[in-house]
Amino acid sequence: MTDIKIKIIDREGVLHEIDAPTDMNMNLMEVVRSYELAPEGTIGICGGMAMCASCQCYVVSDTELPEMSDDEEAMLSEAFNVKDNSRLGCQLHITEEMDGLEVELAPEEL
Repeated sequence: MTDIKIKIIDREGVLHEIDAPTDMNMNLMEVVRSYELAPEGTIGICGGMAMCASCQCYVVSDTELPEMSDDEEAMLSEAFNVKDNSRLGCQLHITEEMDGLEVELAPEEL
């Protein structure tokens, strides 16, 4: 049972340093929701199925992450505000290797 440190910059530009559990099979989108770092109903709208991009974030740190799945890549190809370092938070499952990860939440798509 290990927690890792993650830094998340919310959509207001505020940095949050949080502890994320590695033993609960959570993904980054679920961590953001559990810490209420985005208004209710604005993140994880599709429930974590890589179908809406509401949990898009920009990876700021050089943390090594799992390769992007075809579904994640396809969703990001249709999303707004995509950058080279964009990932879907719902597709990033929290592991010990992610200790020190820093991300910025992408702007909400209106």
